[in-house]
Amino acid sequence: MRQDKELQTQVMEELSWEPSVDSADVGVAASDGAITLTGHVDSYAAKITAVKAARRVYGVRAVADELAVEVPSQHLHDDTDIAETVSRLLEWSATIPQGAVTAKVSEGWITLDGKVDWQYQSDAATRLVRDLSGVRGVVNLITVKPRPHEKEVKSKIAEALRRQAQLDARRIWLETSDGTVILHGQVSSWNEAETARKAASAAPGVTKVESRMAIVP
Repeated sequence: MRQDKELQTQVMEELSWEPSVDSADVGVAASDGAITLTGHVDSYAAKITAVKAARRVYGVRAVADELAVEVPSQHLHDDTDIAETVSRLLEWSATIPQGAVTAKVSEGWITLDGKVDWQYQSDAATRLVRDLSGVRGVVNLITVKPRPHEKEVKSKIAEALRRQAQLDARRIWLETSDGTVILHGQVSSWNEAETARKAASAAPGVTKVESRMAIVP
């Protein structure tokens, strides 16, 4: 299909343009607006960046990440070294409350656990450790302490969506239940969908955000 071929080419060009990703070992397939990334990269940070680069391309509706992380020998670190570094980062973080998050490391995979008051603190913990040398992946099991007043949460999210100049809030609606927010509607790009998700996750009491929005370029 010509449209898929053009989208595949555009994603490959975007990956080649991204300096932190070696696109030579990354394969790209396109089908009905869905992109599949295969092959390998040399770090977990590059894996995340590659997915984000693919999502930036206009017309991409979804990205399937099948990239493997193959850490070069000069960047390999044992689990103890990684765990000690993660512990120091969590201790020095101004965003994450001390003692709220713990980490376990196994074969380069970091598993984060604990409880925080806000979703942005959980997201910050992931960002804090994912770029470390030797990390193959991050699993975030951190829970956000639930807060009451769902009507207030819904109202604040709606206000936040309206403040975002690049979003047409009239095309987005949401459900809330026990701290979970489900976003519905239409957006024109993955970036708009991510903007809406971030607006929802920043509201007090939100423990999880699910996006069921359709991307319609």
